[in-house]
Amino acid sequence: MKPEEYASLLSDAVARNETLAFACSCTIRYSGRAESSLGLGDRIIIIKADGSVLCHQPTGSAPINYMKAGTAHTFRTEKGKIILTSNNLIQKEKIIVTIEKIHFFNSHKLEDGQTISVMGTEDDMSDMIYANPSLIEDGFKPVSQEEQTKYGFIDVLGVDKNGTLTIVECKRYSAELSAVTQLRRYVEKVMVSKGISKVRGILAAPKITENAKKMLEDWGFEFKSISPPKYFEEYDKKQARLDGFG
Repeated sequence: MKPEEYASLLSDAVARNETLAFACSCTIRYSGRAESSLGLGDRIIIIKADGSVLCHQPTGSAPINYMKAGTAHTFRTEKGKIILTSNNLIQKEKIIVTIEKIHFFNSHKLEDGQTISVMGTEDDMSDMIYANPSLIEDGFKPVSQEEQTKYGFIDVLGVDKNGTLTIVECKRYSAELSAVTQLRRYVEKVMVSKGISKVRGILAAPKITENAKKMLEDWGFEFKSISPPKYFEEYDKKQARLDGFG
């Protein structure tokens, strides 16, 4: 197919508000958040119905260039090459893709009215601990969820079997240094606001980095290995099946 024919097909797909995806050998110039240029190479270009554009290299999940919704796209030919110009006047951004060769091309009117339902969040963790306090330890009794301080919301506030006020900070992924310092701020704030000298601090997460664990222990806090509900469930099932071959 000639470059002029490809340019016409691409233009028509954009005019029909279709989502189009094509792989091509191209160079890319970008101006906006920064200035960048990318030499000749194979790329995958995706233009969505809302005008957003993603330029992907053959490997990796993140686009090498992108522009948000509301971007306008034009295709033209020049000296046997297809020139895609993408302009976003509001964001003051521009991408110019100079296409040497198109490897494949497809477009279609896509519809999706669903919203994603995220499970295994930190809120889900605090709900799980509130409903099953023995996950922290025997005798632990939650008394409040989302207790507010000037630094944010405490995930779970409770008392241990000895009646000591206890703060549980939940992290859905690996707990790092920032989680430990956040826990410390909550503990210190509660000690001052309630006029008490002892508050336990517990960090609940699937795992913790070595540096964070050392800081946690130095400050007299504790770590509990707890995963969000259903988190890693499918992964663990697959691992169990693979382990059976050992």
